[in-house]
Amino acid sequence: MKEQFFDCAVDAALDSIKILPFLFLSYLVMEYVEHRMGEHSKDVIRRSGKFGPLLGAVCGAFPQCGFSAAASNLYAGRIITLGTLLAIYLSTSDEMLPILISKQAPALAIVKILGLKVLIGMAAGFFIDWLWAGHRKIRAYAERPHADEKFHIDQICENENCRCDNGILKSACKHTLHIFLFILLITFLFNLCIGFIGSGSIEQFIMNKPFIGVALSAVIGLIPNCAASVIITELYLKGMMSFGAMMAGLLVGAGVGLIVLCRVNEDVKDNLKIIGMLYLCGVIGGLLLEVLEISVRI
Repeated sequence: MKEQFFDCAVDAALDSIKILPFLFLSYLVMEYVEHRMGEHSKDVIRRSGKFGPLLGAVCGAFPQCGFSAAASNLYAGRIITLGTLLAIYLSTSDEMLPILISKQAPALAIVKILGLKVLIGMAAGFFIDWLWAGHRKIRAYAERPHADEKFHIDQICENENCRCDNGILKSACKHTLHIFLFILLITFLFNLCIGFIGSGSIEQFIMNKPFIGVALSAVIGLIPNCAASVIITELYLKGMMSFGAMMAGLLVGAGVGLIVLCRVNEDVKDNLKIIGMLYLCGVIGGLLLEVLEISVRI
């Protein structure tokens, strides 16, 4: 028993250390993109109007920590539509991107995954806005006191210990260490599960029952933390989850956006409705990919 624990720990450490340099480089690039484009992207979304789901889905795919949080604030102020909010949530890449890059996944495969998230997010967003036309009145851009929004986001970042304003290098180091330790833990737990249960049993349970796999992955995706996308991406890379199931979880994963929404939007029923719609969109998207046999090889 002790030897098995030790072997699992050593394997997890070796696997995690291999990806550390790539993980740091990917976060360094992501931090640079966020610092250069963050405010511009948010301003574009504020002014998007009826084209919100299109611009929201595209901007949401960029690796920007806190973009889903900003969208939650904009929705709470009724500056963006419900469809735009969900389009951003569905296209948000969270920790999937740095993990795939660190695992040296083909660039074309990463682009295809991001493209699918954008297309599904955009389609769902336009459909929801059409379905809910007139349900919510959106306030004009000039009517919103933007100082309130910045206050909310800064306060949330402080509460979540994000420290996004500490500079590109320091922020990249912190994110790299945080995700590295989490990957180390997840890999260790995976190795234990495989050792005690067997990879065949886990794979058979998830892979041979598409609906259960998609539904479970979407539930994991609702976890408002980087843990969700790390778990889902690692399961897929280890061959224990189908592509449709992985996409369902990644579509639902909105980072800290849901936490922010529940804090700043006082309508509890509205928040529950949004969470339910997000889950439903993720499950439908994952099942459609399974039925149409659409997948991306990594």
